[in-house]
Amino acid sequence: MKPLIRILLLSILSITVAQANPQQDKMKSCNAEAAANNLSGDARKDFMKSCLSATADTPANTQQARMKSCNAAAGEKSLKGDDRKAFMKNCLSNGPELAGNTQQQKMKTCNAEAGKQDLSGDARKAFMKRCLSAK
Repeated sequence: MKPLIRILLLSILSITVAQANPQQDKMKSCNAEAAANNLSGDARKDFMKSCLSATADTPANTQQARMKSCNAAAGEKSLKGDDRKAFMKNCLSNGPELAGNTQQQKMKTCNAEAGKQDLSGDARKAFMKRCLSAK
């Protein structure tokens, strides 16, 4: 009888230990999602705050969190008009260039700006170098 009680107590204990704190699980999943989206700085902070305060991991909450992080990233990049609209569309659809400040997104933005200014030759090279090295 005692071995049976020990087994029963050990199984209950292992089940209790296996069930991690829900907040810890939420923190792990939010961290993983933020890393997958290449978020950093204020965009990551906003995303984590929104993600951790969400009551349930429903599509509405994840879309809302994505909207906040994409908005923050677009604000950091000072995007306006069509550039902002294109960035937000791509960011919200989870395209290849996510909300993070990726080099590819930076290249597209700088290229568009250089095109608007009709830059060519050495002037374009100098502009692109400055633009790509800026935060």
